[in-house]
Amino acid sequence: MSGLDRVRLRLDRVRDATGVIDPVFLDTPALLCPPLGRALGCSMTLKVETLNPVRSFKGRGTETVAAVAQWNGASRMVCASAGNLGQALAYSGSRRGLAVTVVAARTANPLKLRQIAAFGADVRLDGEDIEDARLLAREITEADGDGAHLVEDSLDLATCEGAATIGLELVRDDPGLDVVLVAIGGGAMASGVGYVMRSLAEHVQVIGIQPLGAPAMSLSWRRGTVVETDRVATIADGVAGRCPIPEVLADLLLVLDDVILVGEESIKAGMRALYEHAGLVVEPSAALGIAAVLESPKRFAGRRVTTIVCGNNAVPADFARWVLAPATDPPSMSDPPSPPACASRHEGEPMA
Repeated sequence: MSGLDRVRLRLDRVRDATGVIDPVFLDTPALLCPPLGRALGCSMTLKVETLNPVRSFKGRGTETVAAVAQWNGASRMVCASAGNLGQALAYSGSRRGLAVTVVAARTANPLKLRQIAAFGADVRLDGEDIEDARLLAREITEADGDGAHLVEDSLDLATCEGAATIGLELVRDDPGLDVVLVAIGGGAMASGVGYVMRSLAEHVQVIGIQPLGAPAMSLSWRRGTVVETDRVATIADGVAGRCPIPEVLADLLLVLDDVILVGEESIKAGMRALYEHAGLVVEPSAALGIAAVLESPKRFAGRRVTTIVCGNNAVPADFARWVLAPATDPPSMSDPPSPPACASRHEGEPMA
């Protein structure tokens, strides 16, 4: 694809990121899951980014950005977060002796807030959503002066290049891959993975997914300019933004093939499918790729598809309500539930 020289990321920096990221976040399982594939009508591989201390992919980016902050002499990092970024930044800061302040909305996931505090970060609550929290995070950083480093997920290039290391592993583990499905929040993972695919495996289609209730980046991508929305209404709190970052949109316009919007019932059905067919407990954002296949099965039929299972920080009561309770007319699946039987593409061992 032409225009990659206009993307902010660089392949050498992505490769260098693997040298500063805690190995606990790297070389994550790529599990071929035949039961889920049979149910969806395609070959389905799950890139599982939840088997680490922060239970999401965010550690790849925060390890990279914390290394930069430390190199620049920062003593403190500040971010706004719906939860997963905050946990990961607190983890990365503690490894390097950096203080961390996380600003979250008053409506944030309480499980994620408790885990942020458990990693030693100072947690402050402000506003009704992530956009309100971002304003306070900027104010705190400005007040602290030169010793503070503001981490703005996706705008801070190191978060994108850390997330892009997922793409290096996807290319290595499955050269025959046809499609990668990536959830879009701020866009760090989508821009990072998309950039690597465009650079090393241009034949692979990279599709971003957002909820219908948080469509700002999708609307922006289709119109080619930033579109802000007034509110969000989705259970997928990890991708619930209203104000896309112009620099990130510019990258996504060059590295994504499409952006799909999915409904709330499809997200719940995707969570249920991952639980029933792969034995995975995930948060809503991690099920967006499965939701996309459920809503458009013909588009993916017979293809080799990978979806990135990006987080599993779900409140147990919420998971039970969304997944274990009887479904309300979810998208149909071709086969009844099967016992989990997934195998790693690079290890070939059954998943316990």
